[in-house]
Amino acid sequence: MRTDGMNFVAIDFETADYGRDSACAVGMVRVEDGVITHRKHRLIRPPRPDFIFTYIHGITWEDVAGEPEFGEVWAPLAAMLDGVDFLVAHNAPFDRGVLRACCAEAGLDDPDLPWECTVRMARRILKIKPATLDNVCRTLDIELQHHQALSDAEACAQIVLRAQSADADRSR
Repeated sequence: MRTDGMNFVAIDFETADYGRDSACAVGMVRVEDGVITHRKHRLIRPPRPDFIFTYIHGITWEDVAGEPEFGEVWAPLAAMLDGVDFLVAHNAPFDRGVLRACCAEAGLDDPDLPWECTVRMARRILKIKPATLDNVCRTLDIELQHHQALSDAEACAQIVLRAQSADADRSR
């Protein structure tokens, strides 16, 4: 996998409940030519005050009740995607589904970009199993505050960079 000369954004969502449209936090990290250039974190008011996953991420309805909804925050966040080659997430089908559902709920188009998954990279390129985010980060000595959206996104970006480096080493 090549990432040199490529620009990408690592993204992570935290959700309030089982609905994919219930994003309550997003973290985004932009990488340009192998260097992290931008970081963004945003709390989001989900469409329902039902918080089932507070025990995972620590976010409550009280934390986000005064925050804007997804449709109000996505435009400035989406600007980070300008000129990127792909989006990446740890367990990308989940985060892609959250982004699609939140965009649909807000009446917005979701980004037309390819997605990569660091779970697959960890297994196939880095040979790390289990490929849970906390285990991959522990194995690669990447700092992680698990289930904090920005920390998870930054860890994801670091995994891509390590996978690219490992892949380049193998092809020499």
